[in-house]
Amino acid sequence: MKGIIFSWLLFVVGVFSVPISAASENELVAQMQSGNAVLMIRHALAPGIGDPEEFDINDCSTQRNLDNAGREQAQAIGQWLRDHGIKNVKLFSSQWCRCMDTARLMGMGEVTPLPALNSFFESPQDREPNLSALRQFIQNKSKPGELIIMVTHQVTISGITGNWTDSGHGKLVRPGNDGKIKLLGELDFNE
Repeated sequence: MKGIIFSWLLFVVGVFSVPISAASENELVAQMQSGNAVLMIRHALAPGIGDPEEFDINDCSTQRNLDNAGREQAQAIGQWLRDHGIKNVKLFSSQWCRCMDTARLMGMGEVTPLPALNSFFESPQDREPNLSALRQFIQNKSKPGELIIMVTHQVTISGITGNWTDSGHGKLVRPGNDGKIKLLGELDFNE
């Protein structure tokens, strides 16, 4: 059943994806350095799809977790950000262990759990409440000059941007004056 749902999700996301801005990497880095945007990162590599049936948010052993490649990828994301002059950040994460671990391994500072970033892949009833809370959070982003980084799940980023995001990749968004979230572009931290 999970395979059918995942295949259907891939089809829907692919068909209804919003085109990504043609902003260059340098333009996106400048936006991050200014603190006028929010960087949403999909957790690093964690083999599998969804979570086991015995999933417990408080017990990492019941969850799908980062593998060695994922831990290295998370560290590389943090290094990429530092190499591009990204320092003053406020870091938030889904409560899932693979997201918290990604955020911690990035080495960008203290990580604050944010339930609105939690996955709703297997809990569709949480989709709209989570996305609504997350849109509101992004719209109310405070402290000009401080980049907000959010480590979350593919479904969450797709729900906000309308675009698929690979593990360990990021989407840069900004609150719009019209109350909508504007997609500025995508970052591949592996390049």
